[in-house]
Amino acid sequence: MNVAAPPRLPQRTLLAALLLAAAPASAASPPVELPALNIALEDTSVSGISSGGFMSVQFQVAHASIIRGAGIVAGGPYYCAQDSVLKATTACSCTGEPTLSCKVGETSAAVSELVAATRSFHAEGRIDDPAQIARQRVVTVVGGRDALVPAPITRQLHGYYDAFGLPATAVRAVTLEAAGHTMPTTAYGGACGATDEPYIGKCGFEAAHAILDWIYGPGVAPARTTPTPDGRFLEFDQRAHIPDTGLFSYLWGTGLDRSGWVYIPPACAAGARCRLHVVFHGCKQGQAYLPLRRPPGGGLYNGTTFVRNTGYDRWADTNRLVVLFPQAVSIPWKNPNGCWDWWGYTDANYATRDGIQIRAVRAMIERLASGRRD
Repeated sequence: MNVAAPPRLPQRTLLAALLLAAAPASAASPPVELPALNIALEDTSVSGISSGGFMSVQFQVAHASIIRGAGIVAGGPYYCAQDSVLKATTACSCTGEPTLSCKVGETSAAVSELVAATRSFHAEGRIDDPAQIARQRVVTVVGGRDALVPAPITRQLHGYYDAFGLPATAVRAVTLEAAGHTMPTTAYGGACGATDEPYIGKCGFEAAHAILDWIYGPGVAPARTTPTPDGRFLEFDQRAHIPDTGLFSYLWGTGLDRSGWVYIPPACAAGARCRLHVVFHGCKQGQAYLPLRRPPGGGLYNGTTFVRNTGYDRWADTNRLVVLFPQAVSIPWKNPNGCWDWWGYTDANYATRDGIQIRAVRAMIERLASGRRD
């Protein structure tokens, strides 16, 4: 799930960019407007894998006042890359190999520097008060065979949380010794120990459950037992929530796709008070990414492979939980693998409330919560 582009893009990446420009947002129907639901904004939570894990931490810190908790799969501390793709791919992950030598170690993220930067961002009014982190609940998941985002990076994430007073009792650390770089599920995907597209693995362990149960437990209801969702997956127009940056305000200008996905259980659609969970996919997992091999569900692109098969909807149905799946997209030469921006490929504000991607996701959240009835 490499984050950086090699010096010369492979031919398939150029082809993907051309196909992407012409690809329809949906084969079935055009994206709809996000609905206004009765959502408690202060009960929002986030999770993600790999670049989505780093993005989850960024959003968790930037908007700490509304975040109840976070689930980080193969991710690391806030502002780890410090505006450098080189550091992102060598000191915060090993995704630069074999071109760039991996330098990940127990202190490679320089946590003290990240803590200082966080305090500085808050003093400048660019992020929420990091003291809010201490009231959250966090679960981290790392694979013992993950060579892309090795365990030391996650341990340094724990050190970052500790610096802001997050109690040890509020943190659950999960290590799956046999897992590679993958989103663990009970029974969907490839071999758990593999590190390969689409980075979803049969691990006999459902990360979605572990995350939601830890953040919202102990009162989390059992998952839906039927395979068919009770609620609906809706494809929505992301462009309505992306800051206007001129030509190509989505796609190449911001790294955001023209559409995203949201799962809405029946009770939430009917007006019941619900909570919101935001899920950030990893590199090479977005709906518009063109994989080397045909996805499990067929077609050219990933489509909804990640959205529909990582288990979140099963727990959402029984727990009045709306699940938002924003979508990043490939940018030739800057971000060919469709990663979330955690090193600065969009703008200098990427890790703060002013970052284009963070602003867009916050706008999506505000829209979904705009139907709140107190």
